[in-house]
Amino acid sequence: MSAAQQQQATEADGHTVIQVRGARENNLRNVSLDIPKRRLTVFTGVSGSGKSSLVFGTIAAESQRLINETYTAFIQSFMPSQSRPDVDGLYNLSAAIVVDQERMGANSRSTVGTATDAYTMLRIVFSRLGTPYVGTATHFSFNSPEGMCQECEGLGQVTDIDVDQLVDRDRSLKEGAITVPNFTVDSWYWQVMANSGLYDPDTPLRDFTEQEWQDFLHKEPTKLRIGTNNVSYEGLVGKIKRLWLGKERETMQAHIRAFVDRAVVFTDCPACGGSRLARAALASRINGRNIAECSAMQISDLAEFVRDITDPAVAPLLANLRQLLDSLVEIGLGYLSLDRSSATLSGGEAQRVKMVRHLGSSLTDVTYVFDEPTTGLHPHDVQRMNGLLLRLRDKGNTVLVVEHKPEVIAIADHVVDLGPGAGEDGGRICYTGDVPGLAAGDTLTGRHLGHRAPLRANVRTPVGHLAIKGADLHNLKGVDVEVPLGVLTAVTGVAGSGKSSLIHGYLATRDGVAVADQSPIRGSRRSNPATYTGVLDPVRKAFAKANGVKPALFSANSEGACPHCNGIGLVYTDLAMMAGVASVCERCEGKRFTPEVLAYTLRGQNISEVLAMSVTEAHAFFTEAQPRAVLTRMADVGLGYLRLGQPLNTLSGGERQRLKLAIQMAERSSVYVLDEPTTGLHMADVDKLLALLDRLVDAGDTVVVIEHHQAVMAHADWIIDLGPGGGHDGGRVVFTGTPAELVADGSTLTGRHLRAYVTD
Repeated sequence: MSAAQQQQATEADGHTVIQVRGARENNLRNVSLDIPKRRLTVFTGVSGSGKSSLVFGTIAAESQRLINETYTAFIQSFMPSQSRPDVDGLYNLSAAIVVDQERMGANSRSTVGTATDAYTMLRIVFSRLGTPYVGTATHFSFNSPEGMCQECEGLGQVTDIDVDQLVDRDRSLKEGAITVPNFTVDSWYWQVMANSGLYDPDTPLRDFTEQEWQDFLHKEPTKLRIGTNNVSYEGLVGKIKRLWLGKERETMQAHIRAFVDRAVVFTDCPACGGSRLARAALASRINGRNIAECSAMQISDLAEFVRDITDPAVAPLLANLRQLLDSLVEIGLGYLSLDRSSATLSGGEAQRVKMVRHLGSSLTDVTYVFDEPTTGLHPHDVQRMNGLLLRLRDKGNTVLVVEHKPEVIAIADHVVDLGPGAGEDGGRICYTGDVPGLAAGDTLTGRHLGHRAPLRANVRTPVGHLAIKGADLHNLKGVDVEVPLGVLTAVTGVAGSGKSSLIHGYLATRDGVAVADQSPIRGSRRSNPATYTGVLDPVRKAFAKANGVKPALFSANSEGACPHCNGIGLVYTDLAMMAGVASVCERCEGKRFTPEVLAYTLRGQNISEVLAMSVTEAHAFFTEAQPRAVLTRMADVGLGYLRLGQPLNTLSGGERQRLKLAIQMAERSSVYVLDEPTTGLHMADVDKLLALLDRLVDAGDTVVVIEHHQAVMAHADWIIDLGPGGGHDGGRVVFTGTPAELVADGSTLTGRHLRAYVTD
């Protein structure tokens, strides 16, 4: 940097800034701005305006790429490859730590306790104070040979086979009693069993003797003579375990994988009772409890238990453990337990667990990057999250937050508002400055900062009810509740109060109920909104009809694909010891199709240009009824900015949910269940979502929304509020009625926050 640039990079108050010059990642339009360091900056704007492209795709990506380049080539070979963002210059970067909502790894050995180091501290405490004395901390680890249960190898569960998924007991072998893939009548596996002589193939299975049933299912491998051949016979259960249970799930054929998912059941290990630990570790206790019992406690209760341990021999360690557990409670995760599998956490829960790991860090002058940290949080917990963000800032760190909630925007030292719209209409800086300046400005965000959805003046009358009786899943305490039909119902309550257990466990599984959640969409890197919604089929037919050729030519997965990149548009190169590199295909220049296919056009546009269109652009382009119908629904759910050919793995959880909803709207389900549909939505788009929900209900459907956003609560016809707290403090219905009744009479946490919202 020149001396002039150095001078420019320092503010008048002496605080340096991160300089971004000429950022063009994704839809950013040559963006240049200064972001103050050691301050809390919130990035706002509608979905698709470029917030993530600027914060994650440019600033955080370049910081992490530069750090990775300091490692040796050997170390880099184990890291994901990162290309340089499309930006002219980035100055004054510090090390960036991204705290996102990606689900934590599906490793079955990872728990909340191991992910936060709380279990590591607890192991050391038990190794010092537990009686009888067992050994070092590793003797309390279910991931070490000294501490793990040998029966389940520290997993806490063993696999078993559901026999009724293997056979139809009312049939004989000759009638096709075995329902396992590759065991059909007259197949080789079937012939070995049917001709074994151990039982009659004409006898229904339920009439087998005890010995015949044992031989049929569990007989050890043995040699038998069948006709002139010596063959190996093995019981059905043993054969299935040997054939498939030892294989990686991803290598199985789809029909085999579906069968295994049905037939294999997981049960608590009988040797350790699901605790994962060896008997010696379970025998050691502190104040009457062993380490497994402590791990199974609700974290808020465990914090109290640890507070009663006062031995000076481990005083510093206990102080750190107490601080960590208190932070988990403070961040709204007190209802979890340390033995909770990391893979079962929601995106919001996973983000908050990652955040706690950094609160006790001694690092300063780090750039922390957060992606909607209030996702999944009740308004009661948002203030606590704000406090944690400010604590990170006050330690001397730069905190960058992508967020829509006015409560978070309010605490910002600096705001960057992008827009004015989404996709091609976004990517520009609409405002930078403090919060009062944003509120006084004329941007979409500024105009909506003080916006409040009013209580519905006239609530709809239910046309019936769906009854839930005695619900006791997870922390639910025998809940009886009626969900009204033909209206908009909001299910509310703090995180961990039992909302998801009630609705997903007892309502979502019923016939005629469509569920749109934020779970990942299965598909390859070839999958995109056009293929997932089915809009590509009428598009291909329209191209084929206009040009007098086959529709298959216009599929990047079929005849029209570029042969060099197989229709992906990218070429992946393995560099042996170096990280692999993905580069744009030189043959098709990333367009995915052959030159011959690209020569065919529909109203002046080729297939690659159509797939590069946003949903809004495509809706204006197509005159055909079938693609327009799908595109209309996508626009209705707020996805007008998505490109038709955008890879599905680049979509956020909220975008995935709205894409699923767009598909389900075509199937005309009678009951829709939505799980926090406001996730990722700008305040202006929440009004559009409410209008969409109204259209569904007015068309005769029932909509049930699990939601924390007060605008959705205020707009609902009916509220079912669970609580009063989370974990064992929740699991009860604490209010049912209209939003107006909750505001007038409700004393629950939800009632108090909704009252403050509508009267502000």
